[in-house]
Amino acid sequence: MKTPSLPITEHQPQKYSGPSAAAVLAQRKQFIHPGVFLYYKAPLMLVEGKMQYVWDDTGKRYLDGLGGIVTVSVGHCHPHVIAAGNKQSEIYQHSTTIYLHPNVGAFAEMLASKMPGDLKVCYFVNSGSEANDIALLMARAYTGNFDMIALRNAYHGGNASGMGLTAHSSWKYNVPHSFGVHHAIAPYPFRGPYGYDDADAGRKYASDVKEVIDYATPGKVAGFIAESIQGVGGFVEFPQNYLEHTYEHVRAAGGVCIADEVQTGFGRTGTHFWGFETQGVIPDIVTMAKGIGNGCPLAAVVTTAKIAQSLLGKVHFNTFGGNPVVSAMGKAVLEVIEKEKLQENSLKIGARIKDGLEKLKAKHKIIGDVRGKGLMVGIEMVRDRVTKEPAKAECAEVLEHCREMGLLIGKGGLWGQTIRFAPPMCINQQDADFIVEVFDAAFAKV
Repeated sequence: MKTPSLPITEHQPQKYSGPSAAAVLAQRKQFIHPGVFLYYKAPLMLVEGKMQYVWDDTGKRYLDGLGGIVTVSVGHCHPHVIAAGNKQSEIYQHSTTIYLHPNVGAFAEMLASKMPGDLKVCYFVNSGSEANDIALLMARAYTGNFDMIALRNAYHGGNASGMGLTAHSSWKYNVPHSFGVHHAIAPYPFRGPYGYDDADAGRKYASDVKEVIDYATPGKVAGFIAESIQGVGGFVEFPQNYLEHTYEHVRAAGGVCIADEVQTGFGRTGTHFWGFETQGVIPDIVTMAKGIGNGCPLAAVVTTAKIAQSLLGKVHFNTFGGNPVVSAMGKAVLEVIEKEKLQENSLKIGARIKDGLEKLKAKHKIIGDVRGKGLMVGIEMVRDRVTKEPAKAECAEVLEHCREMGLLIGKGGLWGQTIRFAPPMCINQQDADFIVEVFDAAFAKV
């Protein structure tokens, strides 16, 4: 099989003249916390990026199929976003929330205009973990209840409260993060009790949330939180009507509904700007990060005016959240998505990739499931399609082969058996064909 070739790009990277990857790795081992993990057998050092491509220290180019873990939404170093940040940095970099600044209000108004219903009040923070922590605080303060419901196979952050909501042993430590959090069955059609062939699967999975409320809580809950498509869990897409039925159960128990849009938001699904819209629901609180700033430290919580009132009466501020520089960059990201029609591109290019992957599924028996929406696609690998034994080692091998051929991807799932593919939304048709060719060659090598 002929080795796939990366599409041509006009960008010429700068010649790297810094320390070697080996020297940087040795430095990292000595001075960086060992809990921060690395990808690949031979860790990769990236030194430059432009739109959908990145370069390592040797000058080798890669197509970034993971978007910096779904962080780079409109392209690495997009000129409009960089210009907005640079312009503001030259004037005034930092202003805490105790002062006014025009960038913050302008960005908040623009972001609110993208939200449905009464979701019009923004609270800016620095990361998705912090956003989910604030959402948790708001839910408990507003309802007066304490218990939260999250999903198995979920990931909601690396801080203490986020780990409590997360249902992956890999992300938990031997400390009581999960007090007051109850986990319902993941609505996971490929592995769960109700499959793709069950038209009523959404309602059936939602009934487990009702059972958790009835038997594991006092009958009253502060809220329910779910990623609109599970990210670290392996890009698991919920069956239709799941959130609709779940939200009904939660609200009947006095709780609020939180949508974690950290990986699904900003047009990535193609059909809608927000992942929860694919389920036909409107949450009470929405959290977002990663793609909101295209790589800068920016995140947000958006809620209703009524729920926002729950944090009044206490001293509350954020030192860095929504500062003038990141607000300028966040606004620029929204402008690029609209001007360059990146949501529409996600739908078109995502469909082309998914169609190609479905054909590969018919060819390679190790592919158990292809799922997702737009440019958020999961490929679950199994050793046997009947038993669905996770192909963990083989998935790691595919990542290595893809890297060798110039494609960077991620993995997820409880056993690390699922390939996660979520590139910058600016990729084109030639990139899509290259991606499918690389996957074909990589699966053939396993």
